[in-house]
Amino acid sequence: MLGCVIHGEGDLRVAELPSPQPGPGQVLVDVRYGGVCGSDLHYWRHGGVGDFRLREPMVLGHEVVGTAVTGPLAGLPVAVHPATPCGVCPECADGRANVCRDTRYLGSAARFPHVQGGFAARLAVPAGQLRPLPEGLGLRRAALAEPLSVALHAVRRAGAVAGKHVLVTGAGPIGCLVVAALRAAGAAHVTVTDLLPEALRYAAVAGADTVVRADDPADSGWPTEVDAAIEASGVAAGLDTCLRLVRRGGVVVQLGMLPPGRSPFAGNLVVSREIELRGAFRFDGEFDEALELLAREPAFDGLISAVVPVREAEEAFRAAADRSRSCKVLLDFEA
Repeated sequence: MLGCVIHGEGDLRVAELPSPQPGPGQVLVDVRYGGVCGSDLHYWRHGGVGDFRLREPMVLGHEVVGTAVTGPLAGLPVAVHPATPCGVCPECADGRANVCRDTRYLGSAARFPHVQGGFAARLAVPAGQLRPLPEGLGLRRAALAEPLSVALHAVRRAGAVAGKHVLVTGAGPIGCLVVAALRAAGAAHVTVTDLLPEALRYAAVAGADTVVRADDPADSGWPTEVDAAIEASGVAAGLDTCLRLVRRGGVVVQLGMLPPGRSPFAGNLVVSREIELRGAFRFDGEFDEALELLAREPAFDGLISAVVPVREAEEAFRAAADRSRSCKVLLDFEA
């Protein structure tokens, strides 16, 4: 079977891999689609994500859907929840499994040996990680479930957003899905900033009310103040924008993964305006909510910019890395 293996910075290989043998409690899934995520791009471009560095070859991918081959869901289309939390650490006991200190996450170098990912034609995973697709939801759109779950969790971290004006900095795939999640949560107005016109076009497709060129201080769309802000670009400038535009006592959620090491930020504003700065990492129960939302909203199809055969994985990665021509890029393991 074919799989996408990262060996180091710039060294992505499509290779024949041995078919997995399910262990106790595991089931087999024939993977159909896999979404190329920003973390996959970081492994490809830089050999790591933040402080998580590659130390051995690793199958990439954690946004995967397909058909269950074994187990009680055999023959049904399924989405794969990529996390296996330990269930016993203080965070798990506190209902925050998304920050479990000993979790296993598909396609992650956070631990060693690394957790091999889902960019392979067949995958063995714990049965509890499978979710049958709601009626009317096809596999192609369902491939957005994992990143949409991340977006839903970030919106939840922002608190009650119904009827409020929310700023989103960064209109990559996650930022656009944050827009969709905000609309579903009842936000009254969503403003999105980015450097690229094409990215802002996708933000409008996702439901943004106002889009703003981040490098144009004269853009008429700039708000004077917002109730909450979600930083989805992963750059310090985006966080600075959020802190300067959110109202006194407002909430800023840092969703984009900032570069490793120290990042400057306007800490004086956090103090003088009593701004609440919150992190948002992955997700937990939002996965089921994401599938239901995807089933209701065919407009999500507009965020899938390309579907590429797995044999052309490097071209898919190049397309996903070029935000001037893409939003969400999927790998097709049957093409």
